[in-house]
Amino acid sequence: MMEVHKILTVKTWTYRSFMNDANQNTTPDDLLFGQGKMIFEQSPIGTVNGYFDFGEARLNFRGYITYGNPFTLRYQGTGINGTVTEGWVYDYLGYYIPYWPNGIDQVDAIAGSVIRTAPHSNGQEKPD
Repeated sequence: MMEVHKILTVKTWTYRSFMNDANQNTTPDDLLFGQGKMIFEQSPIGTVNGYFDFGEARLNFRGYITYGNPFTLRYQGTGINGTVTEGWVYDYLGYYIPYWPNGIDQVDAIAGSVIRTAPHSNGQEKPD
């Protein structure tokens, strides 16, 4: 179990968040809400902690992981006092995507959902 935990967590992931928009005419570039790094730091089995690095913006996160099928990660990201992210709160739910048998060129992936838990930036979708 410890090896699986390290594979999932002690790692830097590429993070991308997309807008919910069912319009087929919207280009993929227009759907991108945010992109950065999601850095998981060492933590006890069953927990996750680390931070999101979006360049000038950063959120710390902590939460838990359950080792079912699929592995489920649930954590909360919070802004850092004295920075542009002060007061930000986001909740994340992710699923570790298992490899397909006979899959080609697969990479580790976590797919899921995020929600803004506390309002910020005057309710704008993206801060100015």
